[in-house]
Amino acid sequence: MTDEPQDALDDSIAEIREAVRRLCAGFPGSYWQRLDRERTYPTEFVEALGASGFLSILIPEVYGGSGLGLEAAIAVLEEIHASGCNGGACHAQIYTMGTLLRHGSPEQKMRYLPKLADGSLRLQAFGVTEPTSGTDTTRIGTFARRSGDHYYVSGQKIWISRAEHSDLLVLLVRTTALADVDKPSDGMTVLLVDLRDAVGNGLSIRPIRTMLNHATTELFFDELPVPVENRIGDEGRGFRYILDSMNAERILIASECIGDGRFFVDRASVYARERSVFGRPIGMNQGVQFPIARAHIAVAAAAEMVRKAAKMFDAGTACGTEANMAKLLASEASWQAADMCVQTHGGFGFAEEYDIERKFRETRLYQVAPISTNLILSHVATHALGLPKSF
Repeated sequence: MTDEPQDALDDSIAEIREAVRRLCAGFPGSYWQRLDRERTYPTEFVEALGASGFLSILIPEVYGGSGLGLEAAIAVLEEIHASGCNGGACHAQIYTMGTLLRHGSPEQKMRYLPKLADGSLRLQAFGVTEPTSGTDTTRIGTFARRSGDHYYVSGQKIWISRAEHSDLLVLLVRTTALADVDKPSDGMTVLLVDLRDAVGNGLSIRPIRTMLNHATTELFFDELPVPVENRIGDEGRGFRYILDSMNAERILIASECIGDGRFFVDRASVYARERSVFGRPIGMNQGVQFPIARAHIAVAAAAEMVRKAAKMFDAGTACGTEANMAKLLASEASWQAADMCVQTHGGFGFAEEYDIERKFRETRLYQVAPISTNLILSHVATHALGLPKSF
């Protein structure tokens, strides 16, 4: 039997994909190459996405958004990356919605969501990782001390992308010391920090030079005041709230990997058809054909896992394991495709003008962030297979 609602969603997603492709056509490889050389934030690209409504795709229509689900959002980011662009400059504005939409108060939603939807506010920063805890989120040390109607935050965060290009920060802190809780995941709280007031008032931001993602920073908090009304949900339950953003983040970044994989397969296929050596297209050689075909198969298979995880998230079903598996499969498929694409192009794969080397560097990140492959394997081993924890 035909599922009419799903058919309608599929039609809408097809239209979204086409609209994203049209938008991305205005930001060719030369645009991204210049930004990469200058280590500059893609302001024009982000503004164009916001003006087209793609960054507010998860925000309900009552607040001025599109009111669609993660299944539509993954289509946006996949097409951005398949077009040779990069969504890392703004993807957090989509996935941080998981915490605010599901656990924010009605007053918070009314205060922030319409401005996020119309682009007058940017929510692109997600403050979780710390230098001494890494991805062991339960060991964070940044602490928020409550006094009256404010929390006062002290501590440090690292690898926080887009902090200099965002108005708001979703920040995970401890409000009860780790030694004083029954479970390591207890005692953490989510605060929504207004960065426009915070910088210079207890918050300092230090950029970190990296080989990609040139908007990466380190944050230092020194008794930063945050109004209690900016707390999302109940005090001490923040770890549970942040999981909604984390699962969305992993699924959405997996979709970026699918887009990268498609980009590499498409570029390699075109080059293999057109490049002639020894009087014949190199694509006639099975030694060239087979790696391209394998990469295509790996990307297509991973895309199905990403879509499954997105459907589960939209349905409100527990999807932590599926989100992790989608991210692992997609990141490995994109890296396989990247390596294949460079090999297919030979020396030209290292030339800036072909855009392969830039995308090669960008997609390598996803073996590490937002969660490393080894930690995903540990999660699946313990949560899906019942094996004993190794840490």
